[in-house]
Amino acid sequence: MLRVAVMVSGGGTNLQAIIDAVKDGTITNTELVAVISNNKGAYALERAKNAGIKDVVVSPKDYDTRDEFHKVLIDTIDKLDVDLIVLAGYLVVIPPELIDKYENRIINIHPSLIPSFCGTGFYGLKVHEAALARGVKVVGATVHFVDKGTDTGPIILQKAVSVEQGDTPEILQRRVMEQAEWKLLPEAINLIANDKVSVVDGKTIIR
Repeated sequence: MLRVAVMVSGGGTNLQAIIDAVKDGTITNTELVAVISNNKGAYALERAKNAGIKDVVVSPKDYDTRDEFHKVLIDTIDKLDVDLIVLAGYLVVIPPELIDKYENRIINIHPSLIPSFCGTGFYGLKVHEAALARGVKVVGATVHFVDKGTDTGPIILQKAVSVEQGDTPEILQRRVMEQAEWKLLPEAINLIANDKVSVVDGKTIIR
């Protein structure tokens, strides 16, 4: 049984997709152990409570230094005894110590087809604003393992989504969520839970 912690900062729509997929059997062999947020007001914490999942807040605002925050965050995760950490709209930089400790056991969802519109500064609506400004015809989402770069870890799954005439960043964001993000993240977790993903020479192999 794969023990999973989901880390979130906001509303938690991707978290809800994961919760629903575990409930309906789309994700198998998986237990959602905890939802961790840096934001006390995140609606994702309510989603966790409603699903009977432990909700935890570890906020950098509660600590004098970033090092102190990192130590508490890592200790919190260690105590949960998790096999996989899922970043589902978590907007705090992950400490390198955590990445080392959980190598190829942290995954992230990014709302573009990496390597397009990714890296420092590309998150949330900013990704979709940049895609529309560039005039691309296809966007999408990517699930990848987290390494010490920004959106540079091994890619697990990608799904393309068409840009339509008259799209605004908000409309495009919603379409990418519905058609790609909410499908890809559960699929990736299920593959990992069933030992179907491995990393060789910096690339993923899916069996």
